[in-house]
Amino acid sequence: MNYPYFPGCTLYTKAQSFDEAAKRAGDKLGFALEELPYWTCCGATFPLAEDYDMALASPTRVLARARQQGEKVVTLCAVCHNVLKRTNHVMKTNEARRAKVTDFIQEPYDGTLDVVHYLEVLRDDVGFEGVAAKVEKSLQGLKVAPFYGCLLLRPKAEMAMDDPDNPRIFEDLLRALGAEPVDFPMKAECCGAFQVVHSDDMATRCSREIIGSAKKRGAELLVTACPLCQFNLEDRQAEMAKAEQGFKGLPVLYFTQLLALALGDSAEGMDVSRHHADPRPVLQAHGL
Repeated sequence: MNYPYFPGCTLYTKAQSFDEAAKRAGDKLGFALEELPYWTCCGATFPLAEDYDMALASPTRVLARARQQGEKVVTLCAVCHNVLKRTNHVMKTNEARRAKVTDFIQEPYDGTLDVVHYLEVLRDDVGFEGVAAKVEKSLQGLKVAPFYGCLLLRPKAEMAMDDPDNPRIFEDLLRALGAEPVDFPMKAECCGAFQVVHSDDMATRCSREIIGSAKKRGAELLVTACPLCQFNLEDRQAEMAKAEQGFKGLPVLYFTQLLALALGDSAEGMDVSRHHADPRPVLQAHGL
């Protein structure tokens, strides 16, 4: 099966490993991600002001173009997914805003596209049992903390992927791969997001609390679906190491990297150029 796919800007630059691992895993699982022939940035943030329609122009254009390719579009980046899913909800439910935005972009769109996340493809189309059947290298014994962040599941009514207060989609995937999910209190908190641009201290504090919470529960790795989360949680560890003598980092991977590894990828071939904490020693310790 082939899915129309919106990669978004960051997966073309700093998060290439996120995108590439997803495509390799899809090949192993029997589906392909077909990149939209023409797309633009989703805008990176969803407008909170109801009279700010201009910010809906870019994501609506993406949705309109994707609708020409099929009935659904698959996303990977949690930020892109949040923006496209919430914009789609506006286009579907708010006739006045829909008319204004589609008139501006000069493309018709009525909100009938189904915006789905790669995780939902694994759960709802492939099935986690189907994923487990394709595992070549079980992650048995590996303790992994799933980090959802603040955008993947919220707001609940619009995202409709999982229960933001008690999610399980990440945990069920990790179990299918043989890993041991580590439950920790900070798994759906904010990593500091764009605060890192003007407040290193705030972003470092947020990341320190998340990393510390996962490590306290015994996590050896942390996985995420958000390039900004991955950047903050990894990059801030360099600041933590400077401030805390004897600090030991916690590797932060994209969930697709761990998925591809379980489906046959080599840990040695993993791109670790953007990791403060190298994940390979932990993986090798488990025979991966």
